[in-house]
Amino acid sequence: MSEPPLPLVGIIMGSESDLPVLKQAAIVLKACEIPFEIKVVSAHRTPERMMDYAKSAIQRGLEVIIAGAGGAAHLPGMVASMTSLPVIGVPVQLKTLEGLDSLLSIVQMPGGVPVATMGINNAKNAGILAARILGIKYPWFRENLEGFIAKSWENIPYDLTDRLNLKEDNL
Repeated sequence: MSEPPLPLVGIIMGSESDLPVLKQAAIVLKACEIPFEIKVVSAHRTPERMMDYAKSAIQRGLEVIIAGAGGAAHLPGMVASMTSLPVIGVPVQLKTLEGLDSLLSIVQMPGGVPVATMGINNAKNAGILAARILGIKYPWFRENLEGFIAKSWENIPYDLTDRLNLKEDNL
């Protein structure tokens, strides 16, 4: 039996409660056949784990990191400060401030510490961006992503004219 491929994408989150949001990135990566891992790495509760994760990411074969967090949301920026890998930040919406606090924490990084920031709870786009980044080096991932996107768009209607119901009594 062959060994499973090393993960190319690390999906990390500040808390297990962030999993329903970050799962959307995993769905995209799985559809594109991109190997990934999912870990809980908190900037505040497990800072040593976060530092070890970020500093060992390249040695372990990761090429992109997706980091999601809510509230103060320091995880993406802290990880980006410790690795030269691309880091994609996903602000996770909490009950207070509707995720705006998370968004602002991730998007307002100082010069030299870039984090590609997605919309609030938009881990699907994080998965798509990770696949696009990897598609530069691995064309088959790009092809898989193109198929995934085409399939997700095939049920979007084009012509809605017949649905208008423009009878004179409605005008």
